[in-house]
Amino acid sequence: FGLLMDPLSMTFVMLVTFVGSLIHVYSIAYMEHDKDRRRFFAYLNFFIAAMLILVLGNSYAILFVGWEGVGLASYLLIGFWNYVPEYATAAKKAFVMNRVGDMGLLAAMMVMFAQFSSVDFRTVSAEVTGASQGAATLIGLFLLLAATGKSAQFPLQAWLGDAMAGPTPVSALIHAATMVTAGVYLIVRSGAVYVQAPIAATVVAIVGAITLLFGAIIGTAKDDIKKVLAASTMSQIGYMMLGAGLGPIGWAFAIFHLFTHGFFKALMFLGAGSVMHAMDNQVNMRNFGALKGAMKITWITFMMGWLAILGVPPFSGFWSKDPIIEAAFAASNFGNIEASWPGWVFGTVALVGAGITAFYMSRLFFMTFHGKARWTKTMAGEPIQPHESSPLMTVPMIILAVGAVFLGGLLTINSTFVTWLEPVTGETVHAEPVLPVIAIQVLVLLVVIIGALYAWKKYGREEVSQAVPAAGALVHAARNDLYQDQLNEGLFMVPGQALMRGVTAADHSFVDGIVRGLAKLAAGTGRAISKAQTGYVRSYAAYVSGGVLLALVVILATRI
Repeated sequence: FGLLMDPLSMTFVMLVTFVGSLIHVYSIAYMEHDKDRRRFFAYLNFFIAAMLILVLGNSYAILFVGWEGVGLASYLLIGFWNYVPEYATAAKKAFVMNRVGDMGLLAAMMVMFAQFSSVDFRTVSAEVTGASQGAATLIGLFLLLAATGKSAQFPLQAWLGDAMAGPTPVSALIHAATMVTAGVYLIVRSGAVYVQAPIAATVVAIVGAITLLFGAIIGTAKDDIKKVLAASTMSQIGYMMLGAGLGPIGWAFAIFHLFTHGFFKALMFLGAGSVMHAMDNQVNMRNFGALKGAMKITWITFMMGWLAILGVPPFSGFWSKDPIIEAAFAASNFGNIEASWPGWVFGTVALVGAGITAFYMSRLFFMTFHGKARWTKTMAGEPIQPHESSPLMTVPMIILAVGAVFLGGLLTINSTFVTWLEPVTGETVHAEPVLPVIAIQVLVLLVVIIGALYAWKKYGREEVSQAVPAAGALVHAARNDLYQDQLNEGLFMVPGQALMRGVTAADHSFVDGIVRGLAKLAAGTGRAISKAQTGYVRSYAAYVSGGVLLALVVILATRI
């Protein structure tokens, strides 16, 4: 048991502590009037401490301690306002769904210990090269199950939208620096396992590709500003998982995008909190509009985050997300099969995701800050007067905006960030994509422009209805999170309940049957023996005489 301070863990330490500190400062003003703010800050610090344990441990055992701590802290913070039944339910949902993933991490550790007699990172990385591909694949799939729960990836992504029940600074911390980033850390930290298990690595990439599309589609139909951002996190983590699943060509880029994403996603969540602060805690974007005049700092800083997540050059997202898309087009393995078509499939999915991201994030930006004002009264019926937030809230946003603009470009100079990670990820393999790099960059920029312009046409120029318009089947499905709750019920709850009913029936009929049978046998035997206890001396004398006679017969029989 010990700590491991290498470039990968230190990258997370810098992200968690820097972004976490800014969120703490922001929270001072945001939670100023909450009577339970002391409890809030205690939970918030516990959250960060657990995440630091997770990324600094030198073994899967210590990582698991932090992993469970993060899960507990998220439960406490998501359900912080637990007097609201829906919020308490959301906290329980996140906690239970994460436990499903946690079983995967426990199972992976058991297999590791059985195979290598250790769960130390360095020992596992060294020993796995000599393990069978079957054992490595099993470990890799169990680790992926753990990552899908913690990072809200398919099929365990349903908790993330409901987790917006917590205070906005909590959402910023979960989505930018802690919790959902833990799964990406786990996969990249276990890179040696996935080199030995190409099938498991391909499954990681497939899960990432599915999730980035799932999140993007869901984001197009949501009117809750925080839930749109939650969907975008699901999608962006999907990009990171896709990069991590591609192996040495994508590990460093996955962490690079995670690092820059932490800045612009925290910025946008804090910006959303600033808007809610000014709008009587309303979250429905159909009741916003034209806020740029009253909230110039929030508008400008949010714009920086918006352009960064779109991947517009020279903002940070361009430098970190585009390399993942290029790596996706360079994918040449599908399990043990080498071919060019995986590059076309993964690359096209990543490209389409970039276009949808541009649409729904532009939709959020235009519905909130542009167009006509659609706000008149607070939820209490009083006139709304939007105003800029206090410096304690705007200064952290300004600092994060600087990172959203410049961080990606600065870390790309001389491949600074990728080189920094090489002691952990190894030298990044530069595979040739199925399309020229310049063509990929042009295509990405083109779909981003198309998505943003379409959003401007529908939500920037045209009047936005305050009533939710009728929609087709796909939009209706997106509004219902693509029925992911029903999917989870079908995949986990219904089979789990059926299994438990079977186990209960077996317990009652077989286990309890054995116990009851033994009891009946003992009772029957006792009743039979008790009949010999008549209380008469002559009976006992007869029994003794019979016993002596039987003994004599046996002795004589053995001598003959």
